[in-house]
Amino acid sequence: MKYSRIAVLTGAGISAESGIPVFRSEDGLWENHRVEDVATYEGFLRNKPLVHTFYNDRRRACKTKEPNQGHLALTKLQQGIEAKGGKVTIITQNIDDLHEKAKSHDIIHMHGELNKLWCEACDARFEYLEDSSTDLKCPHCGKAALRPDIVWFGEIPYRMDEIEACLTQCDLFLSIGTSGVVYPAAGFSRICRYAGTPCIEFNLKPSEVRSSFTHAFYGKASHTLNVFTDYLLAHDEIPDSID
Repeated sequence: MKYSRIAVLTGAGISAESGIPVFRSEDGLWENHRVEDVATYEGFLRNKPLVHTFYNDRRRACKTKEPNQGHLALTKLQQGIEAKGGKVTIITQNIDDLHEKAKSHDIIHMHGELNKLWCEACDARFEYLEDSSTDLKCPHCGKAALRPDIVWFGEIPYRMDEIEACLTQCDLFLSIGTSGVVYPAAGFSRICRYAGTPCIEFNLKPSEVRSSFTHAFYGKASHTLNVFTDYLLAHDEIPDSID
């Protein structure tokens, strides 16, 4: 099999078709809040109740969202490659659980997960699906020192050693719905390209790092990913084009 170790990076674009807004609007706001207020540790220290409320709202909204055909295409790709003895790892910048709802696995949430909390007192991370607050106590240590388990601006993304190993060992890299602006994820295609790995961009339009890809397919991922997946599984080749 030509492509047996596939690394997939997903960004906000793949979840946008499910009704989840992209991270930041053109005016620099995220759901009418300044990013500095709700997506930095300094903002959390300034106003913890605001940050908890903000992520509670996002958590409740995500409960109503379902995976779209783009998510389901990745599940089909993963199952098809695994049936042939290969492996597909999904590295996502998204904090939603739509990959999980689509029944994908081997998922690395490099920016954390909306459905988890992190205790700053004992370092425990655990699933939490209800509203959090400054008064909520950690089930492990009993202290009220919880924050959303989200990687904010200025913090180091999770599981970077695993991600780097995956990128350097893969024989095909797919980037789906990501702007190519936020690092380190924006540099993943360059790592793979340097190793001689084919790199494919799936997006509505060319990203900021389009030049580091060997192939590109533009349009909604719900369409392009399905056509690509069917072709790759049938022919073990990258299609020349997607109509």
